[in-house]
Amino acid sequence: MEVKAGYKQSEIGIVPVDWEVKTLGKFIALQRGHDLTERDRRVGEIPVMGSAGINGLHDTAVAKGPGIVLGRSGASFGQAHYCEVDFWPHNTALYVTDFFGNYPLFVYYFLKGIDFSRHNSGGAQQSLNRNFIAPILIAVPKRKEQEAIAEALSDADAFIEALEQLIAKKRQVKQGAIQELLTGKRRLLGFTGKWETKTFGDLFYISGGLSASRDQLSSDGYCYLHYGDIHLSKKTYIDLQAEFQDIPKLNIPLKKVSSASFLNDGDVVFVDASEDDEGASKHVVVVNPDGIPFISGLHTIVAKSKTNEIDHKYRRYCFQTREVKKQFLFYAVGTKVSGISKTNIAKINLPVPSLPEQTAIAEILSDIDAEIAALEGKLSKARQVKQGMMSELLTGRVRLV
Repeated sequence: MEVKAGYKQSEIGIVPVDWEVKTLGKFIALQRGHDLTERDRRVGEIPVMGSAGINGLHDTAVAKGPGIVLGRSGASFGQAHYCEVDFWPHNTALYVTDFFGNYPLFVYYFLKGIDFSRHNSGGAQQSLNRNFIAPILIAVPKRKEQEAIAEALSDADAFIEALEQLIAKKRQVKQGAIQELLTGKRRLLGFTGKWETKTFGDLFYISGGLSASRDQLSSDGYCYLHYGDIHLSKKTYIDLQAEFQDIPKLNIPLKKVSSASFLNDGDVVFVDASEDDEGASKHVVVVNPDGIPFISGLHTIVAKSKTNEIDHKYRRYCFQTREVKKQFLFYAVGTKVSGISKTNIAKINLPVPSLPEQTAIAEILSDIDAEIAALEGKLSKARQVKQGMMSELLTGRVRLV
């Protein structure tokens, strides 16, 4: 295989000629962290760095910053975390005790680029042992290039963090707008009429879905809305035509499905069980103007319009106010899992403005949703770009110096 100019064949493949191939143990020195029980922690400002990052504060530092820890086991196995200041490395992690002259921020990104899952020393329960990973062969650039790579990746991280903060701010703005506009605390220009209060049972026919386990679902059959997919959704609507390929299917003759379980345009589907308070009112509004067969599933409550008093797009937001959510929690029963019945959901009260005001409110909130979706698209692209940068820069395929 021909090696292009500026590169060489090494024990781990083709690398830049001025990169040094060495073991991980010659690159950095690692040590297991130190035990610190909750009882022994004292009030202070020193970060305690564990397998998943900061897990509390203490008054004493064991390691100088900047420093790095690597998760030793569990879900955080092999994950690298960076700490700019002095810290206490917890015994759930390994930490770097000597960088051997390497640039700490580069070391952090370099360790993030290593797949440690192939170096498990603990059998079924993953465990990261410093002696087990020390012989791993790596290729590293000189300090100047390390600094350039770290700066480029740090800039990418800063851009990602700025987008995340902007999205969080936009979501707060949206929730504030929901709280003001959907309770009548703030009225839009031109709307002054008094709002009515209606019960859920006044506005909707309420029924259940067709029970089927996740194991019965596949890519064949008719679209099926599983309650778990409602819980996982970041949106309050599901567009059948746009999302058709991604929606799980149930292979069943349609004649075996009750008409009440078929989801039509504008139907609202709630989960009837949740493991947390926030999930008690989880729901999606169905967008299905073409009438594609769509089956509501296990642990769902289907709300179909009795009247035309609630605009379809407005339904995406009118169940998200604190007042409505409190009613869901009031009627939810259970200990570890909270559930709401069809009988109780019918008792929930909704403030109902005129249809023109509903439409105006929904348009404002829909515009905010569009802004958030655009920012989330940028965030996803930024993360992909950064991942590509890591792949190219940390292997020397792209050089910065």
